[in-house]
Amino acid sequence: MSRTPQPPPPAGPSVSPPSGPALVDEASLPAQRDNAYGRAAGLYDPRFEHESCGVGFVCHIKGHASHRIVDDALRMLENMSHRGACGCEPDSGDGAGLMVRTPDAFLRRKCMEAGFGLPPPGEFAAGLVFLPPDAAAQRECMTTLEEICLQYGMRVIGWRDVPVDHSAVGPTPRTEEPVMRQVFVGIGRAFYNKTDFDRRLYLVRQRAENIVEFGQWSRQSKDYFYITSLSTTRIVYKGMLTSHQLRRYFPDLSEPDFESALAMVHSRFSTNTAPSWRLAHPFRYLAHNGEINTLRGNRNWMRARYGSLRSEVFGDELDKMRPILTESGSDSATLDNALQFLCVNGRSLPHAVLMMIPEAWQNHAAMDPDLKAFYEYHACMMEPWDGPASIAFTNGSLIGAVLDRNGLRPSRYYVTKDDLVIMSSEVGALPVAPEQVARKWRLQPGKLFLVDLGAGRIVDDEEVKRDLAEQRPWRRWLERNLIDLDALPAPAPESVSRPDPDTLRVRQHAFGYSLEDLRLVVGAMADKGEEPTGSMGNDAPLAVLSERPQLLYSYFRQLFAQVTNPPLDAIREELVTSLHTWLGREGNLLGETPRHAHLIKLRQPILGNGDLEKLRQVAVGDLRAVTLPMLFRVSDGEDGLKSALGDLCVAAGEAVKSGASILVLSDRGVDRERAPIPSLLATAAVHQHLIAEGTRTQCGLVVETGEAREAHHFCLLIGYGAGAVNPYLAFETVAELCREGALPESLTVEQASKNYVKAANKAILKIASKMGISTVQSYRGAQIFEAIGLARALVDRYFTGTPSRLDGVGLDVITRECLLRHRRGFPRIPAAGPSLDVLDVGGLYQWRVGGEEHGWNPDTVSRLQHAVRQDSFDTFQQFSAAANDEARRLRTLRGLLELRGGAPVPPGEVEPAEVIVRRFVTGAMSFGSISREAHETLAVAMNRLGGKSNTG
Repeated sequence: MSRTPQPPPPAGPSVSPPSGPALVDEASLPAQRDNAYGRAAGLYDPRFEHESCGVGFVCHIKGHASHRIVDDALRMLENMSHRGACGCEPDSGDGAGLMVRTPDAFLRRKCMEAGFGLPPPGEFAAGLVFLPPDAAAQRECMTTLEEICLQYGMRVIGWRDVPVDHSAVGPTPRTEEPVMRQVFVGIGRAFYNKTDFDRRLYLVRQRAENIVEFGQWSRQSKDYFYITSLSTTRIVYKGMLTSHQLRRYFPDLSEPDFESALAMVHSRFSTNTAPSWRLAHPFRYLAHNGEINTLRGNRNWMRARYGSLRSEVFGDELDKMRPILTESGSDSATLDNALQFLCVNGRSLPHAVLMMIPEAWQNHAAMDPDLKAFYEYHACMMEPWDGPASIAFTNGSLIGAVLDRNGLRPSRYYVTKDDLVIMSSEVGALPVAPEQVARKWRLQPGKLFLVDLGAGRIVDDEEVKRDLAEQRPWRRWLERNLIDLDALPAPAPESVSRPDPDTLRVRQHAFGYSLEDLRLVVGAMADKGEEPTGSMGNDAPLAVLSERPQLLYSYFRQLFAQVTNPPLDAIREELVTSLHTWLGREGNLLGETPRHAHLIKLRQPILGNGDLEKLRQVAVGDLRAVTLPMLFRVSDGEDGLKSALGDLCVAAGEAVKSGASILVLSDRGVDRERAPIPSLLATAAVHQHLIAEGTRTQCGLVVETGEAREAHHFCLLIGYGAGAVNPYLAFETVAELCREGALPESLTVEQASKNYVKAANKAILKIASKMGISTVQSYRGAQIFEAIGLARALVDRYFTGTPSRLDGVGLDVITRECLLRHRRGFPRIPAAGPSLDVLDVGGLYQWRVGGEEHGWNPDTVSRLQHAVRQDSFDTFQQFSAAANDEARRLRTLRGLLELRGGAPVPPGEVEPAEVIVRRFVTGAMSFGSISREAHETLAVAMNRLGGKSNTG
């Protein structure tokens, strides 16, 4: 289904659809495979779902309920139709929805008509439930919910059929349309108060959905059952609709006594995804415009925290909530899961929001120290959920909005003289007469906009944060418990590993160093403190297609910011970026004690040998380091690496259970009998193993490796769980370059090493920023990579959650490549091998004789030049033959493809270009997502073609 902005609703009467939703014939679909995110087919993978939407709310500051609030919010939604999307059918939308404070009078009237009454306000909860169309499956879901309510001392007062206008739904959503019913749940005598009741409702909803999703239930029940909301204070109406369809689809929304003091709306534009009814916003607490780029890592870290979670609110019931975060929903749904989990466990709504989406505090010199301490304390507990975001949130009493730390999803608000607050993704979503405007402004990066309907006022950002900063002695707790690595005493000189020039070349061979690494990578970084740069393009073979042994890093590719998700400028936006990270044993996410801050603070992820030794020797409180070898015996052959990897994971788990809070994975000690396990494989394996054991947050991972030397290597190690990296062989190589005069004479070894670290840190920030991620803490464990040419079984086991669209080599080939590199440094017959004094030429970045193959080489380049200069088609054909010969063709993915011939399309059936281009549309990309020049160029192009442009 193509994604296009929603057009206005068609004029004239609509055509009624056939009664009842039709089911999709799965046999007619392409071959599919399931993963935690849904069904993947071919090269399509639902993990790459993005969205760019319209979000907003209307509320009365004093909390006065009226139907006008609801009507205004719906008009706002309809005016943001360009923010949502439809498919090829103009009446099939990506999703639209509305959240309101529970309309008590309306629901009482409707329940009386349905034959049952409601208790006083606050003593019952209402929820809209999506149910399967099949009667048996529907009963199955309803019975499950009713039984769980009884188990927790509640009672289901009754069910109400929600009237809907099926004719308002387009053909595609109609195939998946659920049955809409409202459930009413009464408070039981076992509850201490209404707050306890509201929290337990979360447990009921979480349990019901998880039981149906993961139990032995029908496929229909799993696909359809979803509780949009279950609360004493608010209710959600939403669906796979366009903005203009919501009001018509739910007649309830047009009833005069359907009144609320607040209304939040959302129009969804889900780029590169198949929309669904349940993924429409708002969710239970929020509506979101943007992307959470760190989603995979956020989900991983929440799973990793299961073992340390303790809840005073839920006690032993906490284990029954798992999984706490959805594995099949969108980034917005997952963000909402985490927010409600923090709130129902005792944190206030503003506290939870700022904990998950903190402002840029690390480099903010003017920030109040107590507020900075608040942010740093919570950084010891949870990584930021990072990415461009404009988020509206409410718990029924408070309603507000926040932007990400960069402000890349702008929003604006109006306050009127009759006490209305109007906030939306853009100006003009709800027209306001100028004489009625009391105040207007915009949301600011990291600033909280909050309306307290109970108190009848807008709460200033500074007041909210001052209250949070004074809530606990955060600064004192940090001063007494947090340890800055830079403040630790320097280790004794004899304890720091010293370079060994006599074995340097041998180890460089064993770790796959090349002359190119020395000259173009390590040397360049040590010289000027900058990451080396080159021309665009890479015509070398993919690692899986190369005939030369490859480092495991080469089988991975960074995923860059796509669609409307803007990368950051890590240089000009330095204020919002951070290299800080924390190592040690994390505390219970749901608690707040001084010991939560008992960690080691690192100001950068690349460690020198002295800093590593500080970590290795630390013995303060619970902080204790254990070093685990990343080596395997060469004599064990291809089975050796797999066995050693398993032993390493077991040893890591045992070390954590024995009290170690920092694990140093080290490949020092390579010799003739022992080869290094690829550091990326070891790091990812230990990271995933500890997550599975529920102990990952009980330790920090540090990688001491001779293998990593460039930015891509460091980012992969961090992306798969490492908190810090010590590239010891790279430092020894820098020292060698200084000794041999390959670097300027003015550079000492110490200064050259500092330059190298500086270049590596800057490159890490740059690479993270390409995915729109601001902090290394958020990047750690985020797995923003895809594997190309690795076997899926290998990826699923050691790089769990990483996309691998193409199958490929397994652990046997990786082991073989490790041994090939090892034998260059330790040949079986020394005299028969290459000279140990001469490193491999490399040839990855530049073509070299005996190096890596390239599509563009002296032969192809010279033939092309001669063809152009001589204007000779015969010479050009020689160039084509050289460029397309089978050996070179089989080094690219497209070279492996063969085009199938088919019957040509008659020219008379092909539309002329001038007709086709009139259907071109530019999507609604916000200013800032792309530049002014790009917007203007696109607009001019569409005007000339007769197409449509939309600036967003």
